Amino acid sequence: MSEPAITPELVAKHNLSPEEYQKVLEILGRVPSYTELGIFSVMWSEHCSYKNTRPVLKTFPTKGSNILVGAGEENAGIVDVGDGIAIAFKIESHNHPSAVEPFQGAATGVGGIIRDIFTMGARPVAAMNSLRFGELSNPVVRRLFSGVVSGIAHYGNCFGIPTIGGEVYFDKSYEGNPLVNAFALGVLRHDQITRGAAKGVGNPVFYVGPATGRDGLAGAAFASQDLTEESAEQQRGAVQVGDPFMEKLVCEACLELLATGVVAGMQDMGAAGLTCSTCETAARAGTGIEIELDRVPQRAPNMSSYEIMLSESQERMLVVVHKGHEEEVKRIFDKWDLPWSEIGVVTDSGRMVVRHGGRVVVDVPAKKLADEAPIYFREMREAAYMGEVRAFRLDGLADSTDPAADLAAVLADHSVASKNWVYRQYDHMVRDGSVVCPGSDAAVIRIKADSLPVLPAGHPAAGQPVPDKYVAMTVDCNGTYVYLDPYEGGKAAVAEACRNLACSGAAPLGATDNLNFGNPHNPEIFWQLRESVRGIAEACRVFQAPVTGGNCSLYNQRGALGSIDPTPTVGVVGLVERVEHITTQWFKDEGDVVLLLGDAVDTNDPLLGLGGSAYLRVKHGKKTGLPPRVDLQAAQVLHTTVLGLIREGVVKSAHDCSEGGLAACLAECSFSQLIGKNTPRFLGATIDLSAVASPRLDGLLFGETQNRIVVTVASSDAGRVLKQAATMGVPATRIGVVGGNQLVVKTASGECRADLPSLHDGWWNSIARAME
Repeated sequence: MSEPAITPELVAKHNLSPEEYQKVLEILGRVPSYTELGIFSVMWSEHCSYKNTRPVLKTFPTKGSNILVGAGEENAGIVDVGDGIAIAFKIESHNHPSAVEPFQGAATGVGGIIRDIFTMGARPVAAMNSLRFGELSNPVVRRLFSGVVSGIAHYGNCFGIPTIGGEVYFDKSYEGNPLVNAFALGVLRHDQITRGAAKGVGNPVFYVGPATGRDGLAGAAFASQDLTEESAEQQRGAVQVGDPFMEKLVCEACLELLATGVVAGMQDMGAAGLTCSTCETAARAGTGIEIELDRVPQRAPNMSSYEIMLSESQERMLVVVHKGHEEEVKRIFDKWDLPWSEIGVVTDSGRMVVRHGGRVVVDVPAKKLADEAPIYFREMREAAYMGEVRAFRLDGLADSTDPAADLAAVLADHSVASKNWVYRQYDHMVRDGSVVCPGSDAAVIRIKADSLPVLPAGHPAAGQPVPDKYVAMTVDCNGTYVYLDPYEGGKAAVAEACRNLACSGAAPLGATDNLNFGNPHNPEIFWQLRESVRGIAEACRVFQAPVTGGNCSLYNQRGALGSIDPTPTVGVVGLVERVEHITTQWFKDEGDVVLLLGDAVDTNDPLLGLGGSAYLRVKHGKKTGLPPRVDLQAAQVLHTTVLGLIREGVVKSAHDCSEGGLAACLAECSFSQLIGKNTPRFLGATIDLSAVASPRLDGLLFGETQNRIVVTVASSDAGRVLKQAATMGVPATRIGVVGGNQLVVKTASGECRADLPSLHDGWWNSIARAME
């Protein structure tokens, strides 16, 4: 099959600039083959190389005494949780594919992140997701939303991993470009950590998994360009097709193979497929690799070397095996009825050499390809809209005159409302390790003996009891905050995630991030990215949650619809020391005292926490104003205080104040517990805020002032808790008592009474009704 001539037009079509192509010529000392051009295109794309973001990412804190595998080292980060046990976790995006083919785009996003986990030698035990869509009044958005959720449910449920938590926001900025960020977490022992390196010259290289097809061609490059109607249609074939049942077989076979000790290195064929897995493993090990494409299983006839190398067909792995143990590998793969092929060998050349029919079609220095893509320091400029955002004031904006109606409207807003329409499609109980399921501040799972990968015969830990571990996890980001102030919004994303962990009884161990932004060539967008990373990095340092890895997804914009709101999603995992420390957000017993830890309202903020708030958007149709500031040192003291009180056994419930403010927080505490499959338990409260000085009622009830947590304690413990909070320097106020089936809130302006069943109906059913 003849290959096209390399022309400037063909180079441009592969998204390589003239300067980048010149560097290719310098590396090779010749004109690249068509296949080599495609390989440089995908490996030097933003998705694979981080060429626009690497300098910014280096500002993240990545070190910690508990970090076993850090950011940028491997396919996922790994942190120690004690007793020789560790957890591997990561979050990644599948945004462009989900915009084009929502079901398969989302499904294969889940499959890809699961592979990143078991590639490290860990057994995947939990998944989460962070999703963004346009407004549900748009039928196209409803189709995308339904397809994405169905795809996530299909892959996770069939594979057998609990989808235990997540978040969903709706905003017009995501209308043309939804965001699908998938998170997975796995468990392993320290000595089971596997590296993606092609070690050992002469070691054979195996391909395992289904045959390679033409689906997913150059998907990494597709994800690294602006999404347009034309590109979406042209690149429909760049969306992969997933098979979760095949992935389950591949996972179990790989974990069993790892237990034999015959594996020298392993890498999944994710973005850039066979290209990425070969050159990256060689680059990490400082070796070379040579493969023969005729040996690669193919499900389509007459596939070219270009197609085979750039295909992103799913559920495939590259395994480097210690020479002499080939039969053991074949035995295990045959046992699991998996296709396999010995396709190559590790060399000492430092080069990735690819043959097709015995003819060399690729001969490239592996390290140049994998690690030495051009790095750019993009121009930055503060966004022009920030002047208007800073100037916004509440003068002339009507205060709330019917707080009960306003609360009902805020709770029914799709971004604030219950996401049960989403998570009820997910199996969040499979594997019998789920302790806190979707619906509270953070998900909690139990790590037990069968959570861990199989041990080889004779291993010292074989047959030994495995102490239970309880791991909490959450994903958070308020894109509106980041749009209105990228630095403060970045801080707020981490602060909310760590606050959610504290409310659940956990201390943070580490973080993973997914940076979703528009085109980095736009100086204003690159400013958003740089500033949000600055905020995230600062917060991670304060909360001692080092970044263990993550993903950058740029070029999230679509034609006239423009760029998405900057959305740097943050996932944070934490450890709960004892099972009795696990805490949920709903009120527990009549007569308990309701305490507010933190200031009821920040009167130093001229917007009283209403800047960028859900109330301002729902009530007044405005998305503007500087969002509430985050005092990170005060936040850390608050989290430490709450965690200490939980460990003392005095806190019965804890819930952070976020979207919708204090009023929404109290309502969620009153009805978010289920006592049957879909039956809520209504347990209200009488709240007295009449002594709180606030110039506006809406700021008091719906302002989103940061660093606030509502806790309940037994009446006999209230005085003790208030005293301890004062000792720690945390503002604390007794604001009410749990009881009744109404939420009654007294303020200096009067009394607000809200019927819980009515509030719950709007909150619980809002999304379902929009999807009818």
